[in-house]
Order: sequence, then structure tokens, then C-alpha cells
Amino acid sequence: MSESDTLPAPPTLDPEDWPAYRAALHTLVDACIDHLVDIRAHPWRPVPQSMIDEVDLGDGQHGVGFIDLARTLSEQILPYHSGGTHPRFFGWVQGTGNTAALMAELVAATMNSNCGGRDHGAVYVERAVIAWCAEHFGFPADASGVLVTGTSQATVVALATARLQALGAEVRSRGMSGAPRLVMYAAEGAHHALIKAAELIGIGSQAVHAIPLEPASGGMNMQLLRARIAADRRAGEVPFCVAGTAGSVDRGGFDPLGEIATLCKAEGLWFHVDGAFGAWTRLAEDPWRGLAAGIDQADSLAVDFHKWMSVQYDCGLALIRHERAHRAAFAARPAYIAVQGAGLGGGDPWFCDYGTDLSRGFRALKVWATLRAYGSRQLGAIITGNCRMAALMGRLVEASAELRLVEKVWSNVCCFTVVDDGCADVCALNTAIVHQLQMSGEAVFSTTSIGGRTVIRAAMTNHRTTEADVEAAIAAVRAALSA
Repeated sequence: MSESDTLPAPPTLDPEDWPAYRAALHTLVDACIDHLVDIRAHPWRPVPQSMIDEVDLGDGQHGVGFIDLARTLSEQILPYHSGGTHPRFFGWVQGTGNTAALMAELVAATMNSNCGGRDHGAVYVERAVIAWCAEHFGFPADASGVLVTGTSQATVVALATARLQALGAEVRSRGMSGAPRLVMYAAEGAHHALIKAAELIGIGSQAVHAIPLEPASGGMNMQLLRARIAADRRAGEVPFCVAGTAGSVDRGGFDPLGEIATLCKAEGLWFHVDGAFGAWTRLAEDPWRGLAAGIDQADSLAVDFHKWMSVQYDCGLALIRHERAHRAAFAARPAYIAVQGAGLGGGDPWFCDYGTDLSRGFRALKVWATLRAYGSRQLGAIITGNCRMAALMGRLVEASAELRLVEKVWSNVCCFTVVDDGCADVCALNTAIVHQLQMSGEAVFSTTSIGGRTVIRAAMTNHRTTEADVEAAIAAVRAALSA
């Protein structure tokens, strides 16, 4: 008898009973599909204490098995979603997800691929997604890119590349000590991700100079931008980047990207675009398609798939025109991941050379599945439809004696307020209405601040929203006023 015959079988995480596991998984998949089929009956709702108690892990020493797990997932976890799948969810800018990507998520989880590098199928899927994006945004075929958690991380990748382009590769080892005082520019109301990115790459939040908006266009005032750049140069600061916005998070407005591109070329500045959701108007019909004109001239673009492209969370993209600068900003191959040229350790270039992560999930598959299943025409039709829904909401607000638009509906965002009719605090009333409708399940709006006042805000990124949903939501706002 060999020594191995006396050893106990090693532990495993695989099921002891594969048929029972298959049945449990099929039941869970059916529950997920039933949830989506009946999604109008499942708005956001507050999480009850019973759910919180159910998910408590206790000491966590002993597992419950697959049958009990499937029951808890379907009965205690699935019902308490964040609301974005519901057709009357207009809060913040949250995507809806789609059923093609749901299929892809199952396959990606089964494969469990590490997409930091190496030579396997997942990296070719990611390259295909990036190539598709480069073509649709008008970037050159040799542009580089990397899929990340979202636009916040993509902004860090883009600005780190811009910083290296401005200061040279030595900035990676030397840091910002002794470096020139870099400054950059963005419109007032630009996403806070730009501020965070500036802090993370070491130039500091004070280096982000806010440029006022031009009221007539809703975008950055170009005359003031030119004047600020000139003034900063005179003061000894070093302008290095202008960040244009394609779809501002508060208002849905667009900076004049083409004009910014021309200015950046003349001034020798990096042109970055925050296109988190608004960049996808490139797929829409006119007049919305023209909102992002000039985006094809950007040096870098940060964009989300999990918003207006309806891909499940999370997935964003940093797309960079200058591959060499992008790679120089991040590439590092120590001995344990040295270039091999062949075998599983081949497959260069690796995605870890273009971002911060060595261990990366197979995000690309759900994007690829969405593009493969629907195509750009159908996805563009969804984006066009959302813009039309926002315009409809704007018209309904204008037709109401109790409500007033506070900003032109530029794209898919509609901001409005209760009419000040002797109310002591309209800001508080707007907030109270939003909370009331969330709690009742009638509709989810969010709030923002425009002109120093809290207003009601709706962002249309939901492929399930219909005219009837928009009409019902505004009717609910008006009914809350009269209650």
C-alpha cells in the first residue's frame, strides 16, 4: 500500500452532489428571470431588519450548503436591489443592466479569468471591445485602452498619462518633488472624479481651475478659459490639461469639445474628455448625436459602460490616443511577470501595463455580449429614446402651473422645482417630495443644487422607461404637492 492510499481526500469547494447543485442553480436562474419579467412590481424599497438579520454571518465557521444559499439569494438578497432596474428610476445616473450581459456574467464567473495579462481568450475579448470603442469614438486604430471600474478610475489613468506627457517618464520615480506647478481646467460643475484624480496623481485639488459656464450653451465659457490660461502662465504656473465634459452630471450639459480641442492644440495642452454617460450620444440620432462633436480629437476619454450602455456594474474605459505615453505611465514587469514571448506567459501587451491593477476580472465579456447581442443601432435607439423622454418630462413640467424648469433639457437630464408660491422653504419641499416618492415606490428622483437651491433632478438612462412612466412620475410629483 502506498503512502498516498492512506491519506484522506483533500478538501474541495466543488459540490458533493453536482445534480443537486445544477437543480439549485436552475431554480435561482429562474428566480432572476422572473424578477426581471415582473420588474415593474419591484421598485426600490427600504431594507428591513429581517433581511439584515438573515445576511449576518455569525461566526462563519460552518457553511449552509447550496440549497439554503440559493433560497437566501432569491428570497432575501434579490428583492432589495438599488432600484436602477425599475422603469421609473430616474435618480443620479444609474444604468439598468441587460439580459445579454446577465448571460455573460455567468460565463465570466465560470471561467474566473485574470485579465491582468497572459495569453488566453479573455484578453482578446477585451482588445475587441477597446477596438470597437476606438472606432466609434473616432480614435486612431493604434489607440490604447483599459477597462476599469468606472470613469473615476479611468480619469486617474488618463491624468496620470497626461502628467507623464507633461513632465517626462522620470516623474514615476522622482514624484512631484521639484516639479513645475501643473494646473488644469474644467467647467464649473464638472464631476468630482477630476478633483480626486488630481489629488491622487499629486498635483492637488487646487490645481483644478473651474471655468464658469456659458448660459446660452450650457458649456464651458471659452473666452474665460483662454483668459485663465494666459493669466496662469504669467503667474508662473504650467497649464497641462483641459478636461471637457460630455454630459455634466448635474445638468446633462456639454462643453464645446471641438473648440477645446483647437485651443489645446494651439496651447500644447492635453485634451481629456469626461464622457461618463454623455459620450454615448455618439450613437444617438440627431440632434443629440452632435452634442459630443469634437470628442474624436481628444487625447484621452473616460467613459462608463454601466450607465447609458446598460451593462451591469461595474465597467468603465480609459481610452488613450497615445499608446506609448499610456504604457510608459504604468508599465512595470518585475521578474515574476517578466515578458515570456510564448506560452501562457506570453500574449503581450498585458493590460496591467496600462493601469493600476494586475489582478483584473473579465469585465469585457459583459460589454462584448451587449455589443454582440444588440449592436450599436439598437443601443443608439435606446439613448435617443432616453433623450426624448427627458424632453417630454421638460414639456410636462413647463405645462404644469405648480412646477418650473430650472435648466434647459440639453440631453437626458431634467432639473425642475416646485414653484415658489409662498412656501417657507422650497428646497426642503423639493427634497421631501423626492423622499416621499422613493418610499412609496412611485418613482425615484434625486436632488442637486443649481443656483444655490435644491432642485428635483431626473436622469434618463433606463431602457425600460416609457412615456407612460414619465407622465406617471410627474403626476406623482404634482399629487404629492396637493396631498
